[in-house]
Amino acid sequence: MNYKQKKFTILIANDDEDTRFLVAESLREVRYSVRSEFVENGEQVLDYLYRRGQYAASSNWHRPDLILLDLNMPRLDGREALSAIRYDPDLQQIPVVILTTSHSSGDISLCYRLGANSFISKPVTFEGLVEVMKTLCHYWFEIVSLPSPEL
Repeated sequence: MNYKQKKFTILIANDDEDTRFLVAESLREVRYSVRSEFVENGEQVLDYLYRRGQYAASSNWHRPDLILLDLNMPRLDGREALSAIRYDPDLQQIPVVILTTSHSSGDISLCYRLGANSFISKPVTFEGLVEVMKTLCHYWFEIVSLPSPEL
């Protein structure tokens, strides 16, 4: 399918309201049709993916083409959510990109061991975030081939 014709869904997990706003604004700058779904912690990531709780009856639910996952969130952090996603054969094909303030080599190593597809330290400027979103969308939605969702 032509990338310009498809609407892509990105599930973004971040507990910081300002960051969610900035990510949403930066996604408006990309040239792809992107549906962004925001959650605030790892529990909500899994609720969304398994269509539980507030997502159970949603007629507007879409399986994510990409997950952007923060590491330090309440209730269930990004590391635990990543582990759960990679443990489930029905979810493990969804690309997961860590987008976090961490620059820790320990976090980077752990996330790759847990199955992250990429690790990105958040840029400090909005312009930097726009460039990251443009690059991410270009790479994941145009350059690589993503698996078709299971029906």
